[in-house]
Amino acid sequence: MSVKLGIAPIAWSNDDMPELGGDTPLEQCLLEASQAGFRGIESGGKFPKTSGELIPKLNKYKLNLCSGWYGANLRINSIDEEKLAIADQLKLFKECNAPCIVFAEIYGSIQTDPNIKLSKRPKMDLEESKIYYKKISEIGKFLEDQEMPLAYHHHMGTCIESEEDTRRLLENTDSSVKLTLDTGHMLFAKGDSLKFYKDFKERIIHIHCKDMRKNILEKSLRNDYSFRQAFLEGAFTVPGDGCIDYKPLFDLLKENDYSGWLVVEAEQDPAIANPLEYAKIGFNYLHKTLKIANLEISNN
Repeated sequence: MSVKLGIAPIAWSNDDMPELGGDTPLEQCLLEASQAGFRGIESGGKFPKTSGELIPKLNKYKLNLCSGWYGANLRINSIDEEKLAIADQLKLFKECNAPCIVFAEIYGSIQTDPNIKLSKRPKMDLEESKIYYKKISEIGKFLEDQEMPLAYHHHMGTCIESEEDTRRLLENTDSSVKLTLDTGHMLFAKGDSLKFYKDFKERIIHIHCKDMRKNILEKSLRNDYSFRQAFLEGAFTVPGDGCIDYKPLFDLLKENDYSGWLVVEAEQDPAIANPLEYAKIGFNYLHKTLKIANLEISNN
């Protein structure tokens, strides 16, 4: 079995804050992702919305579409409304042979609001949770039937943020609801990625390798920063530049024959953290650490 290395475009352009890399052309992002050594990239706001336009761009830089974010409003939408909302992205991802959709609930999210502290993030009560689990199970089955798995992303500032939230989600949904394990978000929410992987390895099909700078992480938690303030102060970084040791996780991936994507992702200001430079740091660290863990890296 082998793993594949991808990267998210958020290091070059931040869709939630267009002032961060807003003038960076997509071609620069694709070129530099390829130059850094990656074979996959997740989608972003600047990406073409049709496969006829996107595939030639990816092929030019020898990149694959290795998933991408979908912000759902399933807490308030009906199943049919959510199916309609996701239809175009589903079509694009199928035509581009993406492995999954990174699905996150954004209704009520505070992740883009600079004035709301993380402690004020939305939460679902027991009754709403039961309804939500049933609805997301239906969406999961729908996407599974479309051969485009739902890989749920636990995310700071949303209603599914903590290890407990994420555990409860998987325990109360159909097996078609898979997971994107994000090491940075799990750590920020005071969770344990290793324990979580051991408990839910069969549901984890996509991994975001997001690292954190320990001093800023602790400051953000101590002062109850907003999500935006935390990342603008530099809480997030790429593997190899933060406090997470990925070797234990990679040992578990080896032991359990994980063969999906490992995606480097770190919200940073590109004017401060040069995207190509940090992409290389992340790639080189993952490449070195995967070799130590005897995990083969696919070049396709």
